[in-house]
Amino acid sequence: MKYKSLLLLASAAMIVLTACKKDDEVVPQPATENTAVVKVNFSPVKPYTFFSFKNNAIVANADSVSAKWDFALRLTTFLVNSNASGPGSAGVIMQNGVFDNVTVAPTTGFAYDTTSTKLAIKDGSWYDYNNATHSFIPKAGKVFIFRTADNKYAKMEILEANYEPFTGMTPSIINYKIRFAYQADGSTKLTK
Repeated sequence: MKYKSLLLLASAAMIVLTACKKDDEVVPQPATENTAVVKVNFSPVKPYTFFSFKNNAIVANADSVSAKWDFALRLTTFLVNSNASGPGSAGVIMQNGVFDNVTVAPTTGFAYDTTSTKLAIKDGSWYDYNNATHSFIPKAGKVFIFRTADNKYAKMEILEANYEPFTGMTPSIINYKIRFAYQADGSTKLTK
């Protein structure tokens, strides 16, 4: 009888522990997908424009020394918020592919801004420049996979890069239209 009681008690404990474990498991939530227009200075000497995937918003220049932003852009130069460019944990992988087909972020292999001249995203690697029209077009099939400044994950593609109307020889603002998916729960799932 004692043996049966112990066996019954052990079985009940296993059921309770198994049930608790399933409740504690984190089920990845769908990533939030958005589009945004990021207004960027055309000048290579004016301030960068800082962007947060988490807030789907431009971050004030006063917060450029914080982990509130994930990437920054000026003209065609990208920064990621880590190492030489900021205090965050951001990194990026740029790969060829289709945005919708990138469903999971890797956890390793990210590039960083190691110095002010050795940036994670090489200028010219993601666009084609037209000398005749002085315009550039984002290359189709370039997907940026980010580990964000606060260790979440996002994927992004640049849909358009257009100059705002201007007079004179050069534009002052480029409007980048981006599409991105941001995973707020910390998992690597990058789909809706």
